[in-house]
Amino acid sequence: MYALVVLVPFVLLATVMGLSWWEDRILPSTDPADAPGTVPATSTTPDQAPDPALLKGR
Repeated sequence: MYALVVLVPFVLLATVMGLSWWEDRILPSTDPADAPGTVPATSTTPDQAPDPALLKGR
């Protein structure tokens, strides 16, 4: 009986980890950004540096 009490958390952890792996690897992705053959959208504008006047109060 004691062994059952000790092993239950590990069995539950293994089950959750297995389901997480199964969800990531086996199930198809529903996110269009992850779809194969698509190019990720990127911004064509250059990154702007923060205004130094705004950072002066730090």
